[in-house]
Amino acid sequence: MTVAPTGNRTTSTDVVDLRVPADPVYLAVVRSTTAGLAARLDLTLDEIEDMRIAVDEACALVMARQAQPGAVLHAAFTIASESLEVVVDGPARSLPDQGNFAWSVLEALVDTVETGRSRSGSWIRLVRPAGRR
Repeated sequence: MTVAPTGNRTTSTDVVDLRVPADPVYLAVVRSTTAGLAARLDLTLDEIEDMRIAVDEACALVMARQAQPGAVLHAAFTIASESLEVVVDGPARSLPDQGNFAWSVLEALVDTVETGRSRSGSWIRLVRPAGRR
């Protein structure tokens, strides 16, 4: 994990780069990281939990909901004074259609959901503003 700190409080942009094996047993590490970083923003406990659930679902999608031996799940967290952005990149060659229930969950939990393809598979970008919506 790489951390670029700016002190106890986020006054500019902090970046946390997390790489774990693409296996569901490591999603607890990503969920815990999400909750800890989201707590740095002015979010309620429910909003922190929403972000944690959204990141967990995005990770499951980019792993095709199963272990991918030898593959890596990459989660890049960008914490700014006004938002938390998380980009997860995993080995899934395709993602479900955006009409799928998983997309409805993601769109209900965060303000921005974007997707794309990468050299390693697929990525999902989630953005949650600081404070109350």
